[in-house]
Amino acid sequence: MDTRTVFKAYDVRGIYPDQLDERLARAVGSAFGTFCATGEIVVARDMRTSSEPLATAFADGARAVGVEVIDLGLASTDLLYFASGYLERPGVMFTASHNPAQYNGVKFCLAGAAPVGADSGLVDVEALTNRFYEAPATGAGPPLRSLDLTSQWVAHVHSFTDVSRLRRLRVVADAANGMGAYVAPLVFAGLPLDVEILYGELDGTFPHHPADPLNPDNLRDLQRRVLESGADLGLAFDGDADRVFLIDERAEPVSGSLTTALVAAAMLRRHRGASVLYNVICSKVVPETITECGGVPIRTRVGHSFIKQAMAETGAVFGGEHSGHYYFRDNYRADSGIITAFIVLGLLSDGDHTLSELVAPFRRYGNSGELNYTVVDPAATVERVAARLDPSIAVDRLDGLTADYGEWWFNLRPSNTEPLLRLNVEAHDELSCAARVAEVGALIKEEDE
Repeated sequence: MDTRTVFKAYDVRGIYPDQLDERLARAVGSAFGTFCATGEIVVARDMRTSSEPLATAFADGARAVGVEVIDLGLASTDLLYFASGYLERPGVMFTASHNPAQYNGVKFCLAGAAPVGADSGLVDVEALTNRFYEAPATGAGPPLRSLDLTSQWVAHVHSFTDVSRLRRLRVVADAANGMGAYVAPLVFAGLPLDVEILYGELDGTFPHHPADPLNPDNLRDLQRRVLESGADLGLAFDGDADRVFLIDERAEPVSGSLTTALVAAAMLRRHRGASVLYNVICSKVVPETITECGGVPIRTRVGHSFIKQAMAETGAVFGGEHSGHYYFRDNYRADSGIITAFIVLGLLSDGDHTLSELVAPFRRYGNSGELNYTVVDPAATVERVAARLDPSIAVDRLDGLTADYGEWWFNLRPSNTEPLLRLNVEAHDELSCAARVAEVGALIKEEDE
């Protein structure tokens, strides 16, 4: 088993059982237990058919090196992060998030939901995994202990808005047969909301559509139902429900950047002068909004481990990514789709504005969204494109290549999780943006031939 195929920048991800099987999961359990050097680890899993056997194997490996495993059972990733923070224990989530059914993976965190990535321990975990794969730890170890923290977690989610002020809103949530189908009924129960769950049966084969709300095709059913039902808000969750994408009452998608701006403004009304993080592919409207609201904008790399570390270093109250991850200081600096949804529900309840009206002030630019290119060597292609740029153009290398021409900008970076090159372009309007996408896209293809 070649661990290099499954250990990524900030998690483990691979096809089951060809790349990630029970033997490897057991070795990862022994490795992470040894790396953490702690007495207990919290483990949870999503609804994929391979998640339960992989989580069981991981627990066996961790227990074999003397670590007690606290089993949460089925959970969303943000519930696992909450458990890690609430219990002050390292945590592990078995999920492949938005990937197709044949994939699975492992997300790690240290006590307090602190991140584990390539720059914060994952390389060491991989080295230990190779050791335990060849020479497995023996012994049964401490018994497995089950724990239910759902009531504590629901109370925590509700604390981010005043639920007593929620007005009767109609909400349609597309769970895509993922963990949103498990958590949404828990957090919405007993509230003055009219909630409809689309594809609310847990099914790791994703029979209706992939649990990837970044792909516009996967939003069609939700958009149609929002219009049919006259809903105030549509919510699209990914497979492990740590991300959410918003659909307004006109069935128009609200991008991750616009949601970041909307929530940042709300958080800064509560926390005057605070710092807010945003990643390199977010729209310029995000730092503009943070500044206009009296906050301090801080730009970061893409990826949860980088953002969580930056939040710890800066004390930022909130952070957002264009990909639909939203991080909260008071959520142990972890990301949560359902907390974000509750903040937006609070905003809708504060007056009689629709979501499209709340978002309208932030629709200032034309944005391409994230476009993927398959190239022979993503990193080399980035360098060749960089070499073709006019030296007078403002360029930075915080994450990949960002070139800012003033009236438009683009970011080109290799994916942290897939063998792809990702392009984001923003200009003053949609027509200009499309022309710039064609310009940069042609350069990418030309350089890769």
